[in-house]
Amino acid sequence: MTTRADQLRDALTALQPTYLDVEDESHMHSRGLETHYKAVVVSAAFEGKRALQRHQMVYRALGPQMQQIHALALHTFTPQEWAAEVQVPDSPHCRGGSRHDKPAG
Repeated sequence: MTTRADQLRDALTALQPTYLDVEDESHMHSRGLETHYKAVVVSAAFEGKRALQRHQMVYRALGPQMQQIHALALHTFTPQEWAAEVQVPDSPHCRGGSRHDKPAG
């Protein structure tokens, strides 16, 4: 059985990563299974790109899959940045905020 994390990994191979890690972090949130992910992508394609441009490249690679998830914590690096032993931060806690959430009360 293919998980959504596997599907995300497959789509991100379009960026020809030298390192790729996709974690399902849904267990840390209240929205259900396969909704929250953390992706670490190391690719030479990010050379000379600002963080926003890198994230846009990831969104394009994922295409319609972005519509199927609630949150994606992205950490994008060039191979040189990754070799400098960068620290990947923990993902923030989800506060909900989706139009599908039921109001409290």
